[in-house]
Amino acid sequence: MLWLYLHFPHLLLDHIRRSRENQGALVIVEGSGQKVTQACPEARTQGIRTGMRLKTAISLAPDLGMVRADAFQEARILEDQARWLYRYAAHIVLVPPDGMLAEVGSLQKLYGGLPAVWQTVEQGLNERQLNAWIGIGYTPLAARLIARAGKGECTSDKGHIQRALSQMPLLAAELDEKACTRLQRLGLNTLGEVFDLPPNELARRLSPELLAYIQKIQGTRPDPRTPWQPPHSFRQQADFVQEIEHTQGLLFPLQRMLTELEEDLCWRQQDTDSLRLVLKHRHSEPTRMHIRTSGPEHRADNFLNLIRLRLEQHSLQAPVISLMLSVKRFLSREAPSGQDLLGETQDLNEAWHTLISRLQARLGEKALRQLSPQADHRPERAWSASEVLRKTGTPLKPVEELPRRPLWLLKGPQPLTEAPVAWFAGPERISGGWWDGQRVHRDYYIAQLHSGQLAWVFRDAREGWFVHGWFG
Repeated sequence: MLWLYLHFPHLLLDHIRRSRENQGALVIVEGSGQKVTQACPEARTQGIRTGMRLKTAISLAPDLGMVRADAFQEARILEDQARWLYRYAAHIVLVPPDGMLAEVGSLQKLYGGLPAVWQTVEQGLNERQLNAWIGIGYTPLAARLIARAGKGECTSDKGHIQRALSQMPLLAAELDEKACTRLQRLGLNTLGEVFDLPPNELARRLSPELLAYIQKIQGTRPDPRTPWQPPHSFRQQADFVQEIEHTQGLLFPLQRMLTELEEDLCWRQQDTDSLRLVLKHRHSEPTRMHIRTSGPEHRADNFLNLIRLRLEQHSLQAPVISLMLSVKRFLSREAPSGQDLLGETQDLNEAWHTLISRLQARLGEKALRQLSPQADHRPERAWSASEVLRKTGTPLKPVEELPRRPLWLLKGPQPLTEAPVAWFAGPERISGGWWDGQRVHRDYYIAQLHSGQLAWVFRDAREGWFVHGWFG
């Protein structure tokens, strides 16, 4: 098997910088807050280095932005990168806190060779604004050591990979300090010199555990890795160095997150109609927002417009320190209707969804209602107001086969005070309601009154003539 290893030397730093419009000096500090563990290029140009005390760094850059390292946050960010890489490789292994493996030997024919695989990964890293060192090896540990040493090259030549490993210093081989000291006392300074030792001597002079580690690098001992499986959900989070006080400041990170959502949905060949936003504040409860669309959607621009409309209606209750976007509901993608083979005809159904979604975002989900048919022959009971649903397109029955109905139906029948002057259609008999004690037995007609109005009138078998609606 051929493995590709990605080592992210500044994973948390890159994640924070992706959500910042102002690319000022920024550092990551250790949990105790005393030393700098990662520094961005802007900070390094001002003399800040990894391992420097935070007080010294602040003296060099008074406006320095800083974020405290968080193991849980780093694990979440690493899983985000695995979800992205899963689009290109099926067998992925997470190596916390800053690395992951992908089996690429089986992908060479698919992509047209190892250089194409390498280029695809590099292009994805550039698009996501991530820095990573790439290594290739025939064992997971070999790929990891080459990547972390910064010696990775796009080659599957076993001899070249073996030479890169053999020239590696013991410290770069990630041996513990005690083992390095004992090996150096034996006059061994590189990994290749350790490879040349007889296995029995290595186990006797040092330890069986060290022998097992060396053999896993060489591939003479099995090193099974459990593949990672992506969760059936989408989750992205943007963390801010400086608190966001206005909704306008949330649009930049939201655009990036929604673009990644669109890419994820396109890869899944699915849509969604439900987004959840959580705005976290430092000293108050999070603000939770549920964004609904009137139908399946996947386009980032449409999602952003809906969220912008919602944010305009709600001012921030407190400054925002992080923003989380999640999707748990996925819908099968349907072929667009109303388009020709070249896709040049306007899809009116899609335009309907866009209009309704924007109106709901502006006015509220319950502000719009639509008429829905009910299984009752009595006109006053044959419809009800319900939530706006997706427009389905073709009616159940061709319009020309349905009886004519007025667009203006009165709340209740009104007595007809004068005889019509002309009759145009009818009778249409409607009889029902015996099951609920409100039976009707009517003959409906379309007639013109003396005033010139076109009315929908009926004759009740017991009570006489009534007007039930008006035609335009």
